[in-house]
Amino acid sequence: MSQIDALRESLSDATKDMKLNLSSLLRGDQLSEADAWGCALTSAYFLRHAELRNALIADSAEILSDTERDDAKAAAAIMGMNTIYYRSRHMIGKEFYEQQRAGLRMNRMMKPASSKEKFELYSMACAALAGCDVCLRSHEESLLKEGVSQEQVHEVLRIAGVIHGFIVAFESEK
Repeated sequence: MSQIDALRESLSDATKDMKLNLSSLLRGDQLSEADAWGCALTSAYFLRHAELRNALIADSAEILSDTERDDAKAAAAIMGMNTIYYRSRHMIGKEFYEQQRAGLRMNRMMKPASSKEKFELYSMACAALAGCDVCLRSHEESLLKEGVSQEQVHEVLRIAGVIHGFIVAFESEK
């Protein structure tokens, strides 16, 4: 039994929907299986859930490359910073803050180890989890420029939502 399946099986009937959603989304519908798993792993990193992260890492050995796993970690860390900074600046709503240079290092985002498209997919999942409208719009625009379809962007949003719901369900069972 895979580690993901073991986590899924620990859920009760009350949270059965999360068990079913997780398995179906990891197969990849609009996204490749690797991109679906990469978005799920990034989401687990972003939400700082070690058990799910470790299960995704273990079970993705044949699905994700080392560079994709590294970019998932990098995207979660950078977006952990960016979603706070850009959302806060936007929420204050004063022109002064909007005009200030961020001055934050984001080299990995500009030159990811895997690909720009994958890093943007991973970043989009984090933007959704943080509810940062500035980041959501920015990464959706970048993804569309990379040739990603709106259906694929929608799939990333679904994966982020399911990972969050799964973690809520998993933690409520303890």
